[in-house]
Amino acid sequence: MGRSKFSVNSNFRYSILTKTFSFELPTQVPAEADSDGNTMPTDLKSLLAAVYRRFWLIALSFLAVFSLVAYMTFNQVPLYKASSIVQLDTEQQNVIDLGSVLSGLAVSTAVIDTEVMIMKSKSLLTKVAVKQKLVEDPEFNWTLREPETSVLGSLSDSFLGFLGVDTTEEDPFEGMSVDERENALLESAVAKLMGSVGVSRVGTTYLINVEVTSESPETAARLANAIADQYRVQQLETKLDATRRATEWLSDRVFALREEVEEKENRVAKFIADNDMETAMGNTLTEQNIAYLTTQKTQAEVELNRVRSRYDSMRRQIDGGAGVDGISEVLESPLITSLKQQLSTVRGRVGDLETRLGPQHPELIGARAEQADIERQIENEMNRIATNLENEVRVRRDQVGRLQSQINNSNAKLRGNSLAMVRLRELERDAETSRVLYEEFISRSKETREQDGLVQPDAVILSQASVPKHPSSPRTKLNLLIGAILGGMLGAGLALLAELLDMKISSTEDIEKKLRQNAIGSVPLIRTTNALGFTQTNPAEYLIENPLSAFAESVRYLRAAIAFSDLDSETKTVAITSSLPDEGKTSLTLALGRMSAMSGARTLVIDGDFRRRQLTEAAGLKPEVGFIEYLFGAGQLSDAIAKDPKSMLDILPLSLTGHTPHDVFGTRAFDDLLVRLRSMYDLILIDTGPLLLMAEARVVAGKTDKTILVVRWRHTTRAAARQSLALLKSFQADLLGVTLNMVNLNRRRHYSDPGASYDAYRKYYQMESKPSLFSFMRGGSKKSKSGKIQPTAIQTPPSLADHKTGAAEKVDAN
Repeated sequence: MGRSKFSVNSNFRYSILTKTFSFELPTQVPAEADSDGNTMPTDLKSLLAAVYRRFWLIALSFLAVFSLVAYMTFNQVPLYKASSIVQLDTEQQNVIDLGSVLSGLAVSTAVIDTEVMIMKSKSLLTKVAVKQKLVEDPEFNWTLREPETSVLGSLSDSFLGFLGVDTTEEDPFEGMSVDERENALLESAVAKLMGSVGVSRVGTTYLINVEVTSESPETAARLANAIADQYRVQQLETKLDATRRATEWLSDRVFALREEVEEKENRVAKFIADNDMETAMGNTLTEQNIAYLTTQKTQAEVELNRVRSRYDSMRRQIDGGAGVDGISEVLESPLITSLKQQLSTVRGRVGDLETRLGPQHPELIGARAEQADIERQIENEMNRIATNLENEVRVRRDQVGRLQSQINNSNAKLRGNSLAMVRLRELERDAETSRVLYEEFISRSKETREQDGLVQPDAVILSQASVPKHPSSPRTKLNLLIGAILGGMLGAGLALLAELLDMKISSTEDIEKKLRQNAIGSVPLIRTTNALGFTQTNPAEYLIENPLSAFAESVRYLRAAIAFSDLDSETKTVAITSSLPDEGKTSLTLALGRMSAMSGARTLVIDGDFRRRQLTEAAGLKPEVGFIEYLFGAGQLSDAIAKDPKSMLDILPLSLTGHTPHDVFGTRAFDDLLVRLRSMYDLILIDTGPLLLMAEARVVAGKTDKTILVVRWRHTTRAAARQSLALLKSFQADLLGVTLNMVNLNRRRHYSDPGASYDAYRKYYQMESKPSLFSFMRGGSKKSKSGKIQPTAIQTPPSLADHKTGAAEKVDAN
């Protein structure tokens, strides 16, 4: 779709004074496309534009984080790391397995991880700290260090002192005895050592790596070797102590267990004799009988199920009307087989007789009787077989019942001896446990005295730590790289947050994509240069003094948009409004009116902002009879309309002393006035109040031919613009489009505005020339006659740049 609602693909001509101008407006503006004709995405451009806009935020964030990391890196004390490798001995033989008291290390991940924790335990490192006299080392004893001063520390102390906080350090050992002081220093040294030691398993091997980090390379190597040695010594001490205690304990237990086993075995024998509980094959006779009966019952149940299945199958086949050939149980009977053969023979003879003799022939009747007799015999045989199966089912069921009765009797007898059996088993288990334990202790006691490898440690030092030549930290290049990455990430995050929180309208692209409205021009911000800097000037005055400037061109484009807004009917009344005050609506209305008047069109501007009357003040008018007075019969229209001497523009101002009644634009008088003014003027511009604050602005927008919504660049929020558009829609206003006003051309290039990158247009508008006042040719800005006004760097309005492709302007002399 095209960028403007009024775009057509035809030529239009209109006359201004003595010149005729021809415009060819494109129906659409082509999007950027690649070499294959596909539309190119603008995400990368938007991203680069966002980076450009937030450059200083990103740069400051990057510099802050990078500087902090660099400061910390270059002020960090160099640390050295030394490592010693210990190999766990996996070939140790277990001597006794009583809780693994004297065993070697088992080969498992859990055991190796346990040994890793032991090597960096506080108890082992305390022994290392005592042997290596770390309390005398300033690195591990903070009381021996010289006080350090740093920039951050000085600033922190100064800040705390400014807040009234006492920064003097108190003696932490105050009130302690000498022994307590030594213990506290040792605890401090051990804590420092624990923070400097790292113990880890090497992959999935049986190797353990011991790393120590220190400010001194010699200290790092010395402590790494000392920890590995202390680990082996501790293993050896543990085994020696375990061997001594195990030998003493085993001897005492063997003697006690021997007597205990004899006593418990005698108790079991006496209990069996007293309760007449003889056993065979480890079970009582009652239990064996129950087991036998249970087996017999299981077999009988299997036979019962088999016979019952046969009987049920045959009964279902008989009840279902199956013939003798369809019952499996009948087919196995020899008698049935013989009867079937006889029946087949008789049936053949009956068939033969039926074909030769009459139905009442005695021979045929006899053959049929014989056939019926054979069929009865077959049926009787089938019933007999079924009865036999039923009897067999009954017999099997009785057999299962008898076996179950016998089992119940045996169980009742067994329950009678249950208390005695429980007690007997308890005595037997107790005696067996003591016997097994006694035998184990005898065996292990002999092995303990004979095995020499018991007092060998389970680890060997595979690699001694060497003195490192280069520090392990700080890693300057890596830290600086991380600082740069973190700084960039922080800057990017803050820039993204700033972009997400930015709800202001910055370009015509925002109007078209985010507001989904036509953008009809981008009006630049006009400034003058003086000794104090940049100050704003009256745009309507600037238009008169610089008719060939970019500002004048943007107003001229806006007038063309109104002229070609509706080709079917003439647009005469236009309401120019904004969402909130101070968005440049009044200045733009006055400038647009002057441009229309200078172009030769009969133009009237109405000041419809009753609260502020800014248009009247901007035009330099102080009328006694104005718009309100005429509307309510206090004066004539000719007395109320003032003439602008600089542009022949007619202005219907507001008097400074007039009373403003309510609902001015909703009256019949205003409707009549619009009808009258339509016959008098070619274009009527109404400067309304803000839409979100004034109800009158919404009413007048619904009564005019077109409405233009003015939004201020980087000032109006999208929420306010959307609310204004919703109000215009609710009042059925015919919106011509949205105009971006007061665009700072020096800063516009920071935002994704299509016209921001056309440097050639800037040069074009800065050209010195003397064109005609009413020419539509683009030209450069020039100084005013007073020589005071000098515009800043000017670029083409984005709407003109957007319509550059396919647009042609022709200037023909009459």
